[in-house]
Amino acid sequence: MLRSVSNLKGSTVEATDGSIGSIADVYIEDQGWTVRYFVVDTGTWLPGRKVLVSPMSLRDRQEAGRLFVNLTRDRVKNCPDVDTALPVSRQRELLYAGHYGYPPYWEGPYRWGGGPLPGYWAEAGMASSQPRVPTAVEREVRARLEQSSDPHLRSAKQITGYYVEAKDGEIGHVEDLVVDDGDWAVRYLVIDTRNWLPGKKVVIAPTWIHDVSYEASKVYTEMTRETIENAPAYDPASLDRPYEVALHGHYQMRGYWDDTPESWKIFPPSS
Repeated sequence: MLRSVSNLKGSTVEATDGSIGSIADVYIEDQGWTVRYFVVDTGTWLPGRKVLVSPMSLRDRQEAGRLFVNLTRDRVKNCPDVDTALPVSRQRELLYAGHYGYPPYWEGPYRWGGGPLPGYWAEAGMASSQPRVPTAVEREVRARLEQSSDPHLRSAKQITGYYVEAKDGEIGHVEDLVVDDGDWAVRYLVIDTRNWLPGKKVVIAPTWIHDVSYEASKVYTEMTRETIENAPAYDPASLDRPYEVALHGHYQMRGYWDDTPESWKIFPPSS
């Protein structure tokens, strides 16, 4: 199901033995355009602290305004600290993977490493209730990453507000992100065109973006302003498959829902 990040924010995250807080933000991988972590504000439980929770920990159960995870409150309480005001590097991710027993999602050809969905690691018998001992490869990668502060994750809050530059001029700014709560891929960026087309919002897929400049706070696409102007308008109440088919047809782009092994792989923007 497609859902906006703005709608996701505020959702309660339920551990196996009680609530751990509510979602304040999400971290997006800047290469695969995938939600890698929920930033959970622990509220009065752990005052002043925010923790990261991976979609790998989600249970099948879903309710409006609530996400359920296969974690205990104690496990979350003892997780490594992270400064959510800064981009997260691989070093910190390795610490999280080790603490929760997750295999690194970046080791493999698919969106979640060995498989297309975050639940693959559990279904394949790789789940663990104890911290994982890093493999030799992971130890080598960790040693190499400790020499660099190269960030790989960006918060949705940071990306929201970026200006969007078409091939022939600016078209608006990023207002929201639309994600798929199956594989947690970012499917669309919602663009507010108020300074150009008052009252109209449009969406573009991350795969139609050819560059992102974090220094300039801009997103670039090779689409023209005219092509975007004539695209189907975005209405969150009508974000269904017929709308998506019309949208992809307008841009003459292949639908991500093509049920082929190739479509499960990550197609990062060429930034």
